[in-house]
Amino acid sequence: MAGASRSKSSGGAAALFLDRDDTIVRDEGYMSRPEQLVLLPGAADALRRARAAGFRLYLVTNQSGIGRGYYALADAEACNRRLEELCGLRFDGICIAPERPDEPSRYRKPSPAYLLERIEADGLDPARCLAVGDKVSDLECGLAAGVPAALVARGATGAPRPDAAAFAAARGLPVYPSLAAAVDAALAAGGTATQTDSET
Repeated sequence: MAGASRSKSSGGAAALFLDRDDTIVRDEGYMSRPEQLVLLPGAADALRRARAAGFRLYLVTNQSGIGRGYYALADAEACNRRLEELCGLRFDGICIAPERPDEPSRYRKPSPAYLLERIEADGLDPARCLAVGDKVSDLECGLAAGVPAALVARGATGAPRPDAAAFAAARGLPVYPSLAAAVDAALAAGGTATQTDSET
């Protein structure tokens, strides 16, 4: 697939593959109501800057609360629509993985399936993409798709998850205090996220 290379630019489009909870919005735990969504500082402005710079924006979110029976897929979709309203933009694609961690799933992170599909279908250049999130599974998802990955601090605590920080350090992945900082770094690099080439 098109996501096989990390080191060379193919001339395709740049994109951000974004986790939602504790990356763009504060994670209040199994959020099912649109009014629960609270943007993290600077997140909306960062996404608008990325869009203005030509990045495509994809939301990739595990929502096991659906599989656990806490809320319905329609509730998650309503929350994502509210997120778009808060950010003042529409994502180019949204992937919701509703399964519990113990259930078979094609798209639940760390599966790279959704990223690989979008890379091929939308003509993205993996070297000009960035997978951003606060968990190990977010980083693994990006790397498995051949996409650079970056860790951000948990929005609820302001510090990175210890296991994710260790994972990032072992692979030379960048760690940022916020989504805004990660986006600024990607923009400064001209749409090419820089990192140590790593295998997972």
